[in-house]
Amino acid sequence: MIPYGKQDINQADIDSVVNVLQSDFLTQGSQVLLFEKTVSEYCGVEYGVAVNSATSALHIACLALGLGKGDYLWTSPNTFVASANCGLYCGAKVDFVDINPLTYNLSPEELEKKLIQAKLENKLPKIVIPVHFSGQSCDMRKIHSLGQEYGFKIIEDASHAIGGEYLGQPVGGCQHSDITVFSFHPVKIITTAEGGLATTNDKELLMRMQLFRSHGVTRDPELMTKESEGDWYYQQVELGFNYRMTELQAALGVSQMQRLDEFITKRHKLQERYDLLLEDLPIIKPYQDKDSYSALHLYPIKIQANKLKNTKKEIFEALRKNGISVSVHYIPVHTQPYYENIGFKKGCYPNAESYYQRSISIPLYFGLTLEQQDKVIESLKQVLQ
Repeated sequence: MIPYGKQDINQADIDSVVNVLQSDFLTQGSQVLLFEKTVSEYCGVEYGVAVNSATSALHIACLALGLGKGDYLWTSPNTFVASANCGLYCGAKVDFVDINPLTYNLSPEELEKKLIQAKLENKLPKIVIPVHFSGQSCDMRKIHSLGQEYGFKIIEDASHAIGGEYLGQPVGGCQHSDITVFSFHPVKIITTAEGGLATTNDKELLMRMQLFRSHGVTRDPELMTKESEGDWYYQQVELGFNYRMTELQAALGVSQMQRLDEFITKRHKLQERYDLLLEDLPIIKPYQDKDSYSALHLYPIKIQANKLKNTKKEIFEALRKNGISVSVHYIPVHTQPYYENIGFKKGCYPNAESYYQRSISIPLYFGLTLEQQDKVIESLKQVLQ
């Protein structure tokens, strides 16, 4: 079976993890700090906070920005549920902004329309989370401009996008946001097995995220409320969580970062080959925005249903039967039963729903061989008759 995505682990990665296993520290050692420094330097950002998942990173980012009961968080419906759940974790209300039908990213035009109405109703969001779907940056310049006008904070969900660029700058630099979040799940661009990281240029946000990552406990005299009682002393000054990344994960991440550019280059070569060899099929290939250099986490195709006799489900199942482990990204969050139970319903975000009805993600990852890619292409030609 050819997966839609897969990690690539080499001997250097294995050696880095083994070295940690043979060291004195399996957690809270030097590797997490090194990983944070490595990612931050790559992105051209001041600070990084490594955690055990991108979900955790989204949560502490919301907490650091003060999201709470009575506040609103808006995000894209075309994302994994974590991009919205992080707002609910904080007691806030969540809403969605429909996507651009070309890029599949949160639409700045739809955002502006929704903000105008929300201002009239006194329901403006405290935080907006644009999701860089498939590795391609949202129109952050426009979204940031709206943030300045309407007073909301911005967390970039760049779970798909490490190694990508926007306006010639690395995604994660926070030029147009307060915080950016990355994911290192095995199917992402690089992996730490499980893991996430939040970047920021704001030292206060850094310190708050560090607190929330580790139980709300600190040994920093500047954060304590009373004088230390000795070298053993610590204080809990916030209600935090155990979201720490282990040394094993961080060591793997440091090693993987050495090949990040290589991973992205290979993905672009595979994308270019797909673009060429899928040209005559009844599908819409993913659009690449001129302002963005995508990290290409995914290669989602849109089926032109009016030109086919088979349904999406039949095409999906036929590809799986042929040994191609395709997937779908994403079921719109607002159509999930939990969200329907809190008031959302189908029809609210037609662009996201239309995209979901027609989309299939085909294999794209560093280790995909040309022979395997040829098999994917031939299988598509067979089932898209």
